[in-house]
Amino acid sequence: MLDVRKLNMLAELDRLGTIAAVAKSLNLTAPGISMQLATLEREIGVPLTEKQGRRIVVTPAGQLLARHGSSIVDMLTVAEMEVASIRDGVAGTYRVGAFPTAARAIVPRAWSGLASAFGQGLHMRLIELEPSDSIPALTAGDIELALAHNYSNTPPISGPGLVVSPVATETVQLAVNVDDWTETGNGTANLEDFAAHDWIVPSQEWTCYDMVHRATDLAGFAPRAVAEATDFSVQLALVSAGVGVALIPQLGAVDVPENVLLLELQLPIYRSIVLVSRRASAGDAGLLQICSAIRNAAIEQLPAGSIS
Repeated sequence: MLDVRKLNMLAELDRLGTIAAVAKSLNLTAPGISMQLATLEREIGVPLTEKQGRRIVVTPAGQLLARHGSSIVDMLTVAEMEVASIRDGVAGTYRVGAFPTAARAIVPRAWSGLASAFGQGLHMRLIELEPSDSIPALTAGDIELALAHNYSNTPPISGPGLVVSPVATETVQLAVNVDDWTETGNGTANLEDFAAHDWIVPSQEWTCYDMVHRATDLAGFAPRAVAEATDFSVQLALVSAGVGVALIPQLGAVDVPENVLLLELQLPIYRSIVLVSRRASAGDAGLLQICSAIRNAAIEQLPAGSIS
C-alpha cells in the first residue's frame, strides 16, 4: 500500500519545484525528503523524478502520481475536519424517534434552533414513533435518540444499556363539553363523576390507552369507549361534538374548541417527557447538542414550572 506521507512529498515537489522548498514546507530535512522519494520510486517501480542540471524535476509518471497524492491528501484533510466537527458536536446526522405530540410541538422548534446554531452541519432525521416503538428501535440501533414519555400511573421507561434523561413534566386534564359540566364550578374533575359518560380513548397499542384505563380503574369504573382516536385534536373535536369526554395531556391541547373545557383532575396524572439514548453513545457531542436543543424547545413550549 502506498504511503500517504511519501505521496504528499511528491505532490509538494511537483507544486514547489525544489527539494529545499518541500523540506521547508513540511518542516523536514532535504536529505530526508530525497530518501523518502527514492523509497517511493522503488516501491512503484518507475522513475518519479529525474535530474535536470542541478535541479530534480518530476517525471510524467511522477506528475500523475502527484495529482493522485494531492487529491488523497485533500480528502484526508477534509475527513479529519469532518471527524473533528463530529467530535465537537457541530456535524453529523442523527435519527430521532419522537411521539406525535412532541414531534409537532417540540421537534420543529428544536430543529429551527439547530439550523440557527449550526447551519447545515448538524442534522436531525425525524421519525414519528410512539414510545412502544421508539425504545425497541433505539435498542436495535435504528435511531440514535428517542423522545418518549411515560405517565405517572404507568411504569417508567428503563432498559439495559439505556440512559433516560428528563425533559419536562406536563399535566393531564379532562376534556368535557360545556354542556356536560353543570355540577360544580370549581374547575376540577373527579373521574368518578364521569363513570356514566361516554369516553373517547386513544388506540389500544398506545401508552395513553393504559393511562386512561388505569385512571378510570382507580376511580372504580371501566370507561364506555365509543370512539378511539390517535390524534388528540380529533379527540377534542369529538368532545366538542358532544360524543364524550377524554383525558388530554398538555401538549395535546392545541386549538381547543370554544365549547370544550379542560379540567384539572382531583387526583392528578402527569406525563413525563424524556430523552432516551444508548449508554454507549450518551456522550456523543452531536447528540448532546440535539438533546440541548430539544430541552430548550420544551422550555419555550411548556410553562417554566413544568420543566424537569
